[in-house]
Amino acid sequence: MKKFLVVLLCFIGGVTVLLVGITAMFWILSLATSPGVSSHTVLQVNLEIPFLESLPDDPVASFTLRGTPTVLEFVQALDRAGRDPRVEGLVARIGAGGHGMAVTQELRDAVMAFRDNGKFALAYSETFGDNGPGNGGYYLATAFDEIYLLPSGDVGLTGLILEHPFLRGTFELLGITPRMDQRHEYKNAMNFYTHEAFTDAHREAMQHMMDSWFGQIASGIADARGMSADEVRALADAGPYYGQDAVDNGLVDGLAYRDELYDKIEERVSGDVDYLYLDTYLERTDASFGQGPTIALIYGQGTVMRGKSRYAAMSGEFVMGSDTVSRAFRDAVDHPGVEAILFRVNSPGGSYPASDAIHRETVRAREAGIPVIVSMGNYAASGGYFVAMDADRIVAQPGTLTGSIGVLGGKFVNREMWKKIGMTFDSVQTSRNADMWSSLEDYSDEGWARFQGWLDRVYEDFTAKVAAGRDLPLEDVLEIAKGRVWTGEDALAVGLVDELGGFTRALELAKEAAGIDPDSGIRLQLFPRRRSPLEMFWDMDSSLEGPRTTSEVMAETLRQVQPYGRVAADVLIGPAQRGILSVPFLYYLPR
Repeated sequence: MKKFLVVLLCFIGGVTVLLVGITAMFWILSLATSPGVSSHTVLQVNLEIPFLESLPDDPVASFTLRGTPTVLEFVQALDRAGRDPRVEGLVARIGAGGHGMAVTQELRDAVMAFRDNGKFALAYSETFGDNGPGNGGYYLATAFDEIYLLPSGDVGLTGLILEHPFLRGTFELLGITPRMDQRHEYKNAMNFYTHEAFTDAHREAMQHMMDSWFGQIASGIADARGMSADEVRALADAGPYYGQDAVDNGLVDGLAYRDELYDKIEERVSGDVDYLYLDTYLERTDASFGQGPTIALIYGQGTVMRGKSRYAAMSGEFVMGSDTVSRAFRDAVDHPGVEAILFRVNSPGGSYPASDAIHRETVRAREAGIPVIVSMGNYAASGGYFVAMDADRIVAQPGTLTGSIGVLGGKFVNREMWKKIGMTFDSVQTSRNADMWSSLEDYSDEGWARFQGWLDRVYEDFTAKVAAGRDLPLEDVLEIAKGRVWTGEDALAVGLVDELGGFTRALELAKEAAGIDPDSGIRLQLFPRRRSPLEMFWDMDSSLEGPRTTSEVMAETLRQVQPYGRVAADVLIGPAQRGILSVPFLYYLPR
């Protein structure tokens, strides 16, 4: 067993070193001088690939996600290309969607701004939903001048549906009892475990969210395709549309294979066309953040948790670490050239203490005279709203999911589940409430009362800080809170955000707040700064609150596979082999 573990560790270490080495090689090669941008350039971009908000700053993720575009890169590239006389147009490949509602709107805004500079933009799709829904992809495509569809493709414009599973019946079969509560009726995430169907409040909130989203989609399509919103709704009721049907109903401009589409582009351009991928264009036009006054860019991406920001490669999930983000704010405030902070938030929430720690740094930045502008991505809800609420200005897309001002918690009681497989437990304890968080015992009356007090405390703190940060009467906040999720357009109406828009508008507001000439360039500086592959490899800048080091990434990878190894070891050699003072089940029972 020991030899196996040694071999496993050596293998993981070797693979990590190899990946980092290859990444470093690509980085060094990229430093070589690249060609410029010729006249009659047409940019190409694949919008079937979901975009990231930012690239994780650890060696394994930097390799596995290399080449994945970010939202800001797309926005910057089209903004730059729109003002570049050498660039004549854009062609994009689009599929069913997958970017999320708010990011889709951000990409649409960037394409339409590009077109406003007199450039053409063509969208091409093999199919908008391969015999499935394609609402988001088609909505994105309507930002382009013309849309072309493969003759065998279809347009899956069928409206939106949200199908929500519920596990209460499953848990009853397994012998698991969820003991949970929330503040208040719209804080419905735990309904997944505790109910068999929507509550009235849950259904109301979800239906309103879907209606708001589809209203935005219908309005956007109508404006782009010369229809009314009612006509778009009627088309969705009769969808999907196949091939020529999509042309006949005005949804696409023609049917074409890829080669035929590029023939059309050649006809539009006056000289020999030079096709350039969007990321290559950025590299060739100096992809640095520019020159001029400095605005700090800080990302808050993923579930809010204490510790460092990180990316779990096995699950594909991001974590907004309070240590990392808090330090980024402090470093930006201490930096002598920073005149404003742009805080990009894309988070479904998470830890209350971690959210509070980050929120405190936004307050301290403003107290130090540094304006803070928040730009929201697909979602900035619950803890994601908590970290944003004290900004000078908050900008969200109409489709951003935000609000969810509330709190939930509890535990699963699973003693009966273990009994079903013949496992029993016994315990000793020193204090009356020592078993309060035990997954084997229900709350005592006293423990439940203490738990209710905790929910009240968090809710009162959250709502009071929203009232103070947003300069709203507390009674108004209590009315719009209750755990309810709002779309960005609704959040604007109730005072939770200040404007609708994306990165571009947030940058304009940051310049305005800092007193920077709106026509002058700025230097957008990332905090914490992104390390080079060589720095990642040699574990440079590995302070307590900084980016993760190679050794930490290896340790995290091991932690993700260790539970399976422990179970296998217990089955193969017995738990006693790890020592009489170890507590094996604590390694993989839920806590």
